[in-house]
Amino acid sequence: MTDDNLVEHVLKTPAGGVKRYDHEALCDLLQVEDYSRVIFEQGVGREAIVRVYPANPLMNMRDITLDDLRMDARGRVTLGTYFDGSPLRFRLFDPKTGNAQRGAVFGTTGAGKSRLVQAILIACKASGIVVHLADLKRGQSVPEAKGHVATRVTTQYETILMLRGLVAEAERRMNEYAEMGRSGFVKDDPDPLVYGIVDEANRLLEKGAPFRDEGALLIKELGRTGRSVGVGIIIAAQAGHLDELGGSDTLRAMLKEGEVILLRWSSAMMQQLVGDGLVPRGEALQPIPKVVGQVRRVRRYGETSPDDEDDVNSQGMLYHLTGIRPTSMARTFVVGSVEPCTGYDPVILDLYGDLPPPGEAIDLEAYMTAKERKAASGEGNDGGPTSASPAEAFEPEPDTVTMSTAQRILAVLPPAGLAVADVLAALARDGGRTVRRGSVLTTVSTLRNEGLIARPDGTGLIVPTPTDD
Repeated sequence: MTDDNLVEHVLKTPAGGVKRYDHEALCDLLQVEDYSRVIFEQGVGREAIVRVYPANPLMNMRDITLDDLRMDARGRVTLGTYFDGSPLRFRLFDPKTGNAQRGAVFGTTGAGKSRLVQAILIACKASGIVVHLADLKRGQSVPEAKGHVATRVTTQYETILMLRGLVAEAERRMNEYAEMGRSGFVKDDPDPLVYGIVDEANRLLEKGAPFRDEGALLIKELGRTGRSVGVGIIIAAQAGHLDELGGSDTLRAMLKEGEVILLRWSSAMMQQLVGDGLVPRGEALQPIPKVVGQVRRVRRYGETSPDDEDDVNSQGMLYHLTGIRPTSMARTFVVGSVEPCTGYDPVILDLYGDLPPPGEAIDLEAYMTAKERKAASGEGNDGGPTSASPAEAFEPEPDTVTMSTAQRILAVLPPAGLAVADVLAALARDGGRTVRRGSVLTTVSTLRNEGLIARPDGTGLIVPTPTDD
């Protein structure tokens, strides 16, 4: 069928459906040069649909609004749209069961992860949900959230204290609800819906991180017991390997029934998501390229190319893996200003509004151990006072012995970058195992492919990719 230049092919599939297909080959068969115009979707039963759009339908998204982000009667907010115009909904609360949600947002650098987290934070405030936020990029990922959440922390140690406080709150509610004879959570009677949100969670949970084991344990506990008492947990992380997020066993059970969003990914993340059952084995997801609408062809002599042909334009494109349409591509509405701002984004601040955030801050010091309290008391090893804050006083250095070569390279790279020889020298000084030049070059190549470092400009300089996604 055709409608306004949209061509739709309805296909009969073998029993069990199509387990894998070659998207590029399909586009070549249909003689479509722009692969992003072709959408393959498989339904229940023995039917699939191939749609060929005149232009990618997800390219020109409107701005997000507060009406989108206010929770509806079914506990959902609208973050964007699927390619066919259907709303992309994210559940924050299930009124039928009284459950808070367990959620995860995965995306590689520049995929739009931080803007999506901003939308969830704004939605929580607009819907009267109490949020305790850890922004582990020292507060840079979602800076506008300052003053708009009940608790905001920016270090790994403070995050552990925050998570301890959330687990304690869940335990308090369990005990009190048991005394009341209540088996589930009733929103705002007497307790509000609460979320712990950890942005850049990979920094807390990756191998070699100082609080990895406790962080994974606390997040797992919140995912296991917090949801039935109105205490939810959402993590946002780089799209690496699940083993780098506290171990796949920690997250597998927690995420399968939660809300999982996958933005542009790395190959390692996709392999692990399939292996852990979050993506059906053999199911094909159309890749999300950095540049949408790019036509790969050889240019003739003298033919010029558009100046913007290599501009990244797929931010916000995603799959809602635990939604009703896990293999259908969607995209978030535009969150905030399109161009970078010199300070706080005024569009995002306007969405947050001027009202104070719901709830009270967690008293972090109440969840220090005796050892931590002593370390944070201002008493140094020599008995003299220190000027470190509680978080700085107890936050240990990363364990370079257990860190991967990639983690060590990223840890030693300053914003201005380093030459390969200087990277080798820095790795020789960081206390970790000896790394040969060939291993460093191979790892650098992998980091480039994953978008974590920029390609050198011809001088051999290795520069970390900015993570303002």
